[in-house]
Amino acid sequence: MKKYFLLALWALSILTGCGTTSSLTSDAEASQAITHLIDQYSQARESQDTVLLKEILTSDIDQLVSSGEWRRGIRTAVQGMQRSSSNNPGTRTLTVEQIRFLHPGTAIADARYVIENPDGTARKMWSTFVVVRQEKRWRISAIRNMLPTGGY
Repeated sequence: MKKYFLLALWALSILTGCGTTSSLTSDAEASQAITHLIDQYSQARESQDTVLLKEILTSDIDQLVSSGEWRRGIRTAVQGMQRSSSNNPGTRTLTVEQIRFLHPGTAIADARYVIENPDGTARKMWSTFVVVRQEKRWRISAIRNMLPTGGY
C-alpha cells in the first residue's frame, strides 16, 4: 500500500511540474514583456491613446492616484487618465525597478514615475502595477501611484 501511495505521489508531482513548466515562459521573458507593457502604458498616457489603453488594461482595472482618487473599471480609469494628462501636462517617464512574480500569471512591477513639467520642474513618484496574464498577453489589473513625502 505504501508503495502505491509513493508511486501516486511521485506521478502527481511529475504531472503537476510538467503541466506548469511547459505552458509558461521564463521569468526573464515575462519580465521583458511586463517592462514592455509598462512602456506601452506610458506611451498611451503620453499620446492619450485610448485604443491602446483599452488593449493593455483589464476590464476591471482599478487605480489609486496620488491625490487619493480611486478609479474603478476601465471606463472610469481611461477617462481619469485622459483628464489627468490634460490637467497635468508634461513628459511622463516610468522606469521599472523591480518585478516580483506572485504566480506564473500574476506579478507586481514597481516603477519610478517622473513627470517633467513644462516649467522644468519634476514631480517624482512611485507606481506599482499589478499585472496578469489574460488571453496569452500581460495586462495591467491595478495601479497605485504614490508621492513620497521623504526622499525619492
